[in-house]
Amino acid sequence: MHRTYSMRQTRAPTASQIQNPPPPPSSTKSGRLFGRGGFGHALRRNAAGAFGPDLAKKLTQLVKMEKNVMRSLELVAKERMEVAQQLSLWGEAGDEDVSDVTDKLGVLIYEIGELEDQYVDRYDQYRVTMKSIRNIEASVQPSRDRKQKIADQIAQLKYKEPNSPKIVVLEQELVRAEAESLVAEAQLSNITREKLKAAYAYQFDALQEHCEKVAIIAGYGKHLLELIDDTPVTPGETRAAYDGYEASKAIIQDCEDALTNWVSSNAAVNPKLSTRARTLSMRRRNNIKARSEGLDLSGQDVPLNDRESWVAAGEHRSHEYEDEEEPEDDQAHSVLDSDSGLNGEQHRGRAPEMAA
Repeated sequence: MHRTYSMRQTRAPTASQIQNPPPPPSSTKSGRLFGRGGFGHALRRNAAGAFGPDLAKKLTQLVKMEKNVMRSLELVAKERMEVAQQLSLWGEAGDEDVSDVTDKLGVLIYEIGELEDQYVDRYDQYRVTMKSIRNIEASVQPSRDRKQKIADQIAQLKYKEPNSPKIVVLEQELVRAEAESLVAEAQLSNITREKLKAAYAYQFDALQEHCEKVAIIAGYGKHLLELIDDTPVTPGETRAAYDGYEASKAIIQDCEDALTNWVSSNAAVNPKLSTRARTLSMRRRNNIKARSEGLDLSGQDVPLNDRESWVAAGEHRSHEYEDEEEPEDDQAHSVLDSDSGLNGEQHRGRAPEMAA
């Protein structure tokens, strides 16, 4: 900037960076072999799925496409900072209010470019995490191939030499290969779910922080525009002297303070689910929790320790029951305890009661 005052003069860590330390620089910011253009993008995207194990091809292509996205974001960040500098240079020759406001607007736009550059570094966390899933997929492919190869050999032998002793040996190898494949598949399933959630948590957290901070800058930028006097003047009339230098500095300082103190817990945008979505999501989380913890059946067969609640068979008539439900144990009698019994005969011990 051509002015001495700039938001980038101090590099103290922000509250968000203290709470969530920034990652290392993105791996896409160095080692460019095909440059920044569309040729490199197309080559990476099309060649990504042509090599490697079949199981990992689709995710390999996704990872390469995300690399293209990151390099595009880098280019946008760099050009936005150049635009900010050019805006400040253009406004320098204007009137005092235009010169001051365009310079401060350049400061804000340059800060957006800086935020976009930081966003690329956090976006790379997402991409690297997705790459770890791809690596696991690639490691599982050999066990699948080995199992399929043995199965094909067994099928071929059974067709050509049904009595070959090699069939028994191959079937034993197939059992071992299937066991190894089960372990590998379970590991892939577990890691895929864990890493997928972690990867997109990185991306959405970074996106939320970036968008919230850009919204803050946009708000203060509109306050800066209010300092420009756009009242029409007649030819030969002079405008009043500009007295907004301190105000523009104060707006920039307030913007810097807001960006420095921003943390995710104070985000202005908090997505709220509808009642239906919240109910369905809660049901899904409860089902997952129940499956992970197992069903609690400890209270299903609790022993009855209250000996006084038991009544002898001969005392049933003399024991008065009011409008109370029968105890669970009385309801749980099998069909053998009914009046007719399993074979249509009266239960022993009932006859004296009925005779009485």
